[in-house]
Amino acid sequence: MKLNYKRTILIGLAFLSISSFWQMYDNVVPLILKNTFGLGETLTGTVMAMDNVLALFLLPFFGTLSDKIDSPIGKRMPFIIGGTTLAVILLNVLGYANAAQKLPLFVVVLFFLLLSMGLYRSPAVALMPDLTPKALRSKGNAIINLMGAVGGMLTLVMIKVLVGSGDTPDYRPLFTAVCLIMVISIVVLFVTIKEKPLREAMPFEDEDRKDEPQSTAQLPKEVKRSLIFILCSVALWFTAYNAVTTAFSRYATHVWGLENGGYANCLMMATVAAIISYIPIGAISGKIGRKKTILLGIILITTCYFVAGLFNSYHGIMVVFFAIIGFAWAAINVNSLPMVVEISAAGDVGKYTGYYYTFSMAAQVITPILSGFLLENISYRTLFPYAVIFSIASFCTMSMVKHGDVKPQKKGSVLESFDVED
Repeated sequence: MKLNYKRTILIGLAFLSISSFWQMYDNVVPLILKNTFGLGETLTGTVMAMDNVLALFLLPFFGTLSDKIDSPIGKRMPFIIGGTTLAVILLNVLGYANAAQKLPLFVVVLFFLLLSMGLYRSPAVALMPDLTPKALRSKGNAIINLMGAVGGMLTLVMIKVLVGSGDTPDYRPLFTAVCLIMVISIVVLFVTIKEKPLREAMPFEDEDRKDEPQSTAQLPKEVKRSLIFILCSVALWFTAYNAVTTAFSRYATHVWGLENGGYANCLMMATVAAIISYIPIGAISGKIGRKKTILLGIILITTCYFVAGLFNSYHGIMVVFFAIIGFAWAAINVNSLPMVVEISAAGDVGKYTGYYYTFSMAAQVITPILSGFLLENISYRTLFPYAVIFSIASFCTMSMVKHGDVKPQKKGSVLESFDVED
């Protein structure tokens, strides 16, 4: 049995579309809120946390709802098409609201735009396992993540090329480019992937799960203690990392004096480094284990946060530090969810995955508000010390973990080394 690479790449266009949008959202919307509408850092952070708050409710709801739908074009495709259509329309209205400097319209449209994106993210991610035999889903997930990385890179290039100079550039060309990426991706997906016939042709695999234990027994005390420390670590390193990614465009503009989307160079370097790091990280994890690989990643990323905070202006060497950040974040991210799932019984994998996302999303709700308050009321220079403190705290909690550190099996192919969770 072999993976249909062409079909999986086409399925990955949905995730490419999603990643393209979120790269734009994280980098551009904070600048609009601050420079166009004059919002303070705390209020800007609050608005930027809105997508994570909505995600806590929307992603499981629409994922479950799509399981129950059976339309002529499939279970997932109606959500993908509907969500993309709404998002493209609203993104154009958002560009108008920014250009016209109409804050109430901007906020209302942004809210509904986030709703439309939440409508189809879970169904889009579920499409790959729906149409891929279970034994091949690891390779399939690797391709999906690579397609997402391509979407993020495309948007970073568009930021570099299309964002003009000044505090309040016209972002409509960028919004139009992102809309085109989204529309082209989903049109090609819909034309080439016939979800319902492909689903009906899939072998029935539920029988493979009938003998799995459905344990709900309490974890041993020492194992539960490790689980708590892992989840606390997840929340802490997401608190540090998300603060930097959310505020970096403003920090680079205000402290380092970067203009015309120049901050995108650092972010592109981090993204590229993360992509090419998965293979060596897989080798490192196989030799020293997940826990030590995560701790190594925390040490590297904390060091880079500390060094970045020492610079008063931008220097070319910063791209090297952001490359290390990309490598370090990949080392942390690749190994953390498997450690949580390793602790669970077979019948509780979904529940424990939910624990992981609850802690990571909760951190991403809180940290833009907390870090934004510090940026506004103390100094922009608090950003990297803030990240250092929470990264050190995550190292301390991760050091207390005693379970879940099973060395991964040798990868069957190069692509499997790219297999990480969204």
